[in-house]
Amino acid sequence: MTATDTTVEAKKFDIKGLANRYAIIWATLVVFVLLSVTTDNFLSVENLRNILDQQAFVLIIAAFATIVIISGGFDVSLGATYILAPIVGMKVENSTGNLLWMLLAGAAVGLACGLINGFIIAYAKINSFIATLATSFIIFGVAYLVSNGTIQTLSNMNLRKFVTTRVFGITSATIYGVLFIIVAAVLVERMKFGRYVFAVGGNLEAARLAGVRVAKVQIICFTLGGFAAGLAGTLNCIRTTSAQASDDFSVIFAVIAAIVVGGTSIAGGSGAIWRSFVGVFFIAILVNGFNLNGIDPIYQRIIQGVVILLAVGADAFSRSNKD
Repeated sequence: MTATDTTVEAKKFDIKGLANRYAIIWATLVVFVLLSVTTDNFLSVENLRNILDQQAFVLIIAAFATIVIISGGFDVSLGATYILAPIVGMKVENSTGNLLWMLLAGAAVGLACGLINGFIIAYAKINSFIATLATSFIIFGVAYLVSNGTIQTLSNMNLRKFVTTRVFGITSATIYGVLFIIVAAVLVERMKFGRYVFAVGGNLEAARLAGVRVAKVQIICFTLGGFAAGLAGTLNCIRTTSAQASDDFSVIFAVIAAIVVGGTSIAGGSGAIWRSFVGVFFIAILVNGFNLNGIDPIYQRIIQGVVILLAVGADAFSRSNKD
């Protein structure tokens, strides 16, 4: 083989590698361009702003939930925490009229839920999916007890400005979401903690033998996830001005779908925060296109399910090739 042949083969390899590594970006760009060309109003400034605003709180949860999944964990209870935290936060706001205390209360609930999950998983050695599925029902139950089955409403409607104020046309809620993505990316990619997260998710026993404090890493990951869900839920109830107990798993399903479609492996040890960021908007753009084109919600669910299966299948295929 000549030097020229070797160079050509290297270029082909690089192109293939780029295509695989950034597949979610290419897919998002393709969908964006297709909808821009075929769908009226999709490319309007107002529509694009709405897409950003609607995903703000999904971004907050997805940022830290990605860390949980990279560590080899799976937290189904984030949706329940997203419901309970704003109920507690709203009660605090009704009593004090203070936005800061409301946010601290919501975040504290999230931290507590995440911490409890972390301890159960780290020390009771219960599978994270089963453990957090169980705690999600407990948290949902607590939400009903705390709310007494009633809708909690904001006493000071002016507090909505905290999440609805526009900066260069972008709502403050969207800015908070992006900030969480940046913080999570720094934690995972620039700090020693991130290396520990990947090590634990890649091979828990090997990480333990290498001196990584596995239990501590797991507890921190789940606590961060709970904190994000609690704060996101509290911010969302400020925007909607109300909070209500429910058994709604839709938020966590949306978060997990975005993370998986983005390319973070559900097996742990592999992934990136930017992938979840792009994954959130891939699904958001897809759903927005469905709605603008009047696609039946039933077919929307089917298509989204197929997309998730393809993403998980691609991950499994990639891992089997590496093995």
